Amino acid sequence: MNTFGTLYRFTEFGESHGPAIGGVIDGLPAGVVIDTDYIQSQLDRRRPGTSAANTARNEADRVEFLSGILDGKSTGTPIGFLIRNTNQHSSDYDRLKEAFRPSHADYTYTAKYGLRDWRGGGRASARETACRVVAGAVATLALRQVLPGFSLSAKILQVGEATQDFEQAILAVKAEGDTIGGIIGCNIQGVPAGLGDPIFGKLQAKLAAAMLSINAAKGFDYGSGFEGVALRGSQLNDPFENRDGRIRTRTNHSGGIQGGISNGEEIYFRVVFKPIATLAREQDTVDAGGNPIRLAVHGRHDTSVLLRAVPVVESMAAMVILDAWLLNRNARIQ
Repeated sequence: MNTFGTLYRFTEFGESHGPAIGGVIDGLPAGVVIDTDYIQSQLDRRRPGTSAANTARNEADRVEFLSGILDGKSTGTPIGFLIRNTNQHSSDYDRLKEAFRPSHADYTYTAKYGLRDWRGGGRASARETACRVVAGAVATLALRQVLPGFSLSAKILQVGEATQDFEQAILAVKAEGDTIGGIIGCNIQGVPAGLGDPIFGKLQAKLAAAMLSINAAKGFDYGSGFEGVALRGSQLNDPFENRDGRIRTRTNHSGGIQGGISNGEEIYFRVVFKPIATLAREQDTVDAGGNPIRLAVHGRHDTSVLLRAVPVVESMAAMVILDAWLLNRNARIQ
């Protein structure tokens, strides 16, 4: 399952320690202005080696477009791109050939395929999310062109128990050789009413699937979310009103989605991320033969996904919204 989307389709390839990662974007209409500087700026937000709180792996993450763009615009044909890996230290993972890291994908990949790429986790590594950022940035450019007033932004809301000074909170945990999780929130404005396809294509379900496909994601809620269970229907309902000739909701507990379809209000959601499974301290585990061992993973790793996951959340959300917009053009005869 390396392809995402229905009409706006994105297929990615590559491993953490292979020669390159990359992808193919299909279904993008012709005529979208492709701002490569903007796309690179989004990659720079995600790339490793930019903060003491991130992994020391220092990749340039320069995207190379191979097809589907002419004179700065999409041609309507597949857009192929490549991001070369240049700073791999595969020898850091030699001991992992026969060891299963706790709560990592080592065992489950072996159980499924009978083998695994032990070099940095292979496809299970968050390295692949760089490809998502490229596809998401392209989707954002298209949405800005077709939806005046469209904007999308995510931010860290919480790291562990901290609600501010997030980088310092991560550095403190890093000093202990441990990892930490948290919450990222995302707000989307300028989405028209009508996007989303019930019953099994609800917009919030598509967003949830997109977010939970991100490494270390453990939970998703939108609108009032889980906090809404403490309220009654009379408190939670969003009354409609006519505001300057346009039907709007007075409140937005629904998070911009009702019945699985956007209602024109701001869409907002939260994603919970767990602490990264790879620790710099010793843990109990077993090897491929089932023998108990003590394992301390050496190498370059993030302490938290949060700082670098923000543009990934934005990218996945942009792809969902663009796909929904393209699908909605076929909803009725104009």
